[in-house]
Amino acid sequence: MIRLAQLLLLLSAGALWVASRMVWVEVRSFDGLGQPKSTALNGASWSTALIALAAMLVAAAVAPIAVRGRRLGLLALIVAGVSAVMAYMAISLWVIRDVAVRAAHLAEVQVSDLVGTQRHYGGAMLTLVAAVGALVGGVLLMRSVAKPRPEADRYERRRSAQSPKDGDTTSERAIWDALDEGRDPTDPDNKGR
Repeated sequence: MIRLAQLLLLLSAGALWVASRMVWVEVRSFDGLGQPKSTALNGASWSTALIALAAMLVAAAVAPIAVRGRRLGLLALIVAGVSAVMAYMAISLWVIRDVAVRAAHLAEVQVSDLVGTQRHYGGAMLTLVAAVGALVGGVLLMRSVAKPRPEADRYERRRSAQSPKDGDTTSERAIWDALDEGRDPTDPDNKGR
């Protein structure tokens, strides 16, 4: 389940990077002196956080290698928050009634010289798809936290058995003898038997 979550996060990061290269808004202007000018604003210009969010998703995809337990749950919540921000950036292109003022500011064109703007929804749709993928990846990470991992529990018991506590004189030979007899040497109830 964690591998699938990591794959979804990496795919979402790649989709965000592609969306940051696509044209989101095109600005047409004419200052009355030269030829009419057209300026294309890509996703990185329109929503500067796209590349930073893609980098965060890559880091979140790599983090489960080193993070387990509650920290993995916290990571899943952060990924869910990042996906909400991504969805907001994508939907805002549809919801904003007039993008002309912001587009003119980003294209460094005076509003008085503005002839028109045209929205391109491909990058926003790709960002929305990436947001859904990141959200599903976060849910899978959260589910992996809730799911017990018996192999990790076994490892923790063995590791704690290998590091003797104060007053514990269990030798390595005693551990092997217990295993030969079919007893669990890490179980404190079986040590006296």
